[in-house]
Amino acid sequence: METRVAVIGIIVENYDSTQKLNNILHQYGQYIVGRMGIPYRQKNISIISIAVDAPQDVISALSGKIGKLPGVSAKTAYSGVTSL
Repeated sequence: METRVAVIGIIVENYDSTQKLNNILHQYGQYIVGRMGIPYRQKNISIISIAVDAPQDVISALSGKIGKLPGVSAKTAYSGVTSL
C-alpha cells in the first residue's frame, strides 16, 4: 500500500482533551515516526508535532479525529514523497 510522509501540527488549548488525544495517538502508534510536544506555559497551551508515514486515508482519519476534540486544532502538511 502506498504511504506518504506528513507532519500534523496540533495546538491544545483545552487540557481536558489531553487524555483523549493521547488515546487517539496510541491507536495510530504504528504510523507515528516521531512526536515533539512543547508546553507554552505563558499562553497556557501546548504545541505538538507528529511525524507520520501512513496511507493517505489513515493520515486524514487521524487528523480529523484530533481536530474534533474540544479545544484542539490540527493541520497537516504532506510531503510529495510516496512509497510502497
